[in-house]
Amino acid sequence: MNNKYILLFFCLGILPLILSAQNRLNFKDGKFVIAQFTDLHWMPNSEKCAETAATLRAVLNAEHPDLVVLSGDVVTYNPAMEGWRRIVNLFEETKTPFVVTMGNHDAEYIAKDKIYDFLLTSPYYVGTKGPKEIMGCGNCILPVYDSKDRVKSLLYCIDSNDYQPNKLYGAYDWIHFDQIEWYRQQSALFTKKNGGKPLPALAFFHIPLLEYNEVIGDGKTYGTAEESIAGSKINSGMFASFIEAQDVMGVFVGHDHDNDFIGINKDIALGFGRVTGADAYGSLKRGGRIIQLYEDQRKFDTWITTPAGREVTYYYPSGLNSEEEQTMTYQPAVKVSAPKRGVAYTYYEGKCKRVAHISSCKKVKEGILKNISIKEAPETDHFAYEFRTLVNIPERGVYLFYTFSDDGSVLYIDGQPVVDNDGGHSGRRVEGKIALEKGFHELHLLYFEDYMGQELEIGYSSRNILEMALPDEIFFLPEQH
Repeated sequence: MNNKYILLFFCLGILPLILSAQNRLNFKDGKFVIAQFTDLHWMPNSEKCAETAATLRAVLNAEHPDLVVLSGDVVTYNPAMEGWRRIVNLFEETKTPFVVTMGNHDAEYIAKDKIYDFLLTSPYYVGTKGPKEIMGCGNCILPVYDSKDRVKSLLYCIDSNDYQPNKLYGAYDWIHFDQIEWYRQQSALFTKKNGGKPLPALAFFHIPLLEYNEVIGDGKTYGTAEESIAGSKINSGMFASFIEAQDVMGVFVGHDHDNDFIGINKDIALGFGRVTGADAYGSLKRGGRIIQLYEDQRKFDTWITTPAGREVTYYYPSGLNSEEEQTMTYQPAVKVSAPKRGVAYTYYEGKCKRVAHISSCKKVKEGILKNISIKEAPETDHFAYEFRTLVNIPERGVYLFYTFSDDGSVLYIDGQPVVDNDGGHSGRRVEGKIALEKGFHELHLLYFEDYMGQELEIGYSSRNILEMALPDEIFFLPEQH
């Protein structure tokens, strides 16, 4: 192809489509499966290479992925080119499409440019060297198509670079502004082509972002967190760009061998792969992370697979997992003879600092609403509500409830406290989980407004229900009403 046309295609954002056409990635029966292997630390003369290769083959044979992502620190000793040949041969033997993002150690033995020159000789390599005009090597976008050749999902592969010389900024480099601008431009072009709707996307690179520190210990984080986040000390703005572009659902990295956790930060999943290489440090059983995308849905399931089998499945966007489904005690549904729609409420006036104080307030009126709401409160400060209703749960499962309130709120289901958002405070979101059988369940909500602002929203999600404020049709009156 003429160079001037290649330049034109790049400026128009079409280059990723052109370059991936010969190895097009496609959804199959509505699913697309990715295997992420990270930190192979392949040392060509090591006897442990056989163990690493066996791990790779075991996971490939068990999962049959549509794509493999090697997320850095792949070959980390000489003779390095021999190591790369052996790894590439494995994917050619298994006829598995693959892509590589660079780690901080890969270029210590062969220049990145030469690594990608070699990778591109393989008929199963689906990535590119990336634009020469931006930092790093291997920056590329892999579109995933449906059966009608329409792009349905995007995979961003980004070079997180390696080291930088100024120790004031920490040891590790970061994703640079020109890379971020490239991502933002490409994302905007794909969104525009999709009628203004961002395509569900994932991002893969090696070194974790600073934002990984924010999910440890969160109620929706699952997995092993045995070492501190060894990333750059500089916030590059990559995460903020993901939020603004609204396409990336999840980011998957490596680098920290004793971490394999995944959590959700501001609606973006931040996950580690499972260390794969037998010569790499770390105590975790070697394996790979599997990610299953769903066509036309902003969701994915992910789990770790080792030669011993699959581990716990994590569900995005709910942040729930299969271990909870199997171990939590499920609350039985209550029998309702003649259900009628609505929410029973009692309205109070008086000063409160905790929901326990509501009972000492003046009861002003009672009634029935279509939904839980404080919009009809005649006062702007110093009032409270008690809501009682039945919620009709559509299927057995673990449910994540939240309240966003100013001031305090406490949510009970079947008499159990599920969300404790109590106390005087400005608008704040708190979540809680409960396992429920299909059918009707008692919901009891206490809320008070002290002063300066009033707000209340209650919502839920499950493995198969995207998060939403509770709709009118879910509410039914208690039997005595």
